[in-house]
Amino acid sequence: MSEIERIGVSLESDLLKIFDKEITEKGYKNRSEAIRDLIREHLSQEKLEHKRTPAIGAIYLVYDHHTAHISSVFKKLGHDKPVKTISSIHVYIDRHNCLEVLLVRGMACDINSLGEKMISLRGVKHGYINLVAVEKEE
Repeated sequence: MSEIERIGVSLESDLLKIFDKEITEKGYKNRSEAIRDLIREHLSQEKLEHKRTPAIGAIYLVYDHHTAHISSVFKKLGHDKPVKTISSIHVYIDRHNCLEVLLVRGMACDINSLGEKMISLRGVKHGYINLVAVEKEE
């Protein structure tokens, strides 16, 4: 772990009150850890803007499981070469709907492309792609 350096930050009192309320609700013990997390998130998002950034992603899909062969289409797309499927989970929501979550690793652009293909399939009601930039695999 790297060395800790102390810095000073000046904020308007109204902004600080809102920030303190938010971090308390989220369970942060102190402002420093909340600020570190905000910086990490910002840096990760900056990396993701460069499409060839290595990333880990979660693709969330809510779909009508009565739509013919949609699960097999998900499986086929999930074997997409540039994106490696790490894990998946399938949950029955109700009589008609299922949740599929795919955890994947690859380049941000490839993960986004795969997720968008899945979300655009007939029968998919909701879809969401969440990415986190990571260091390159050795």
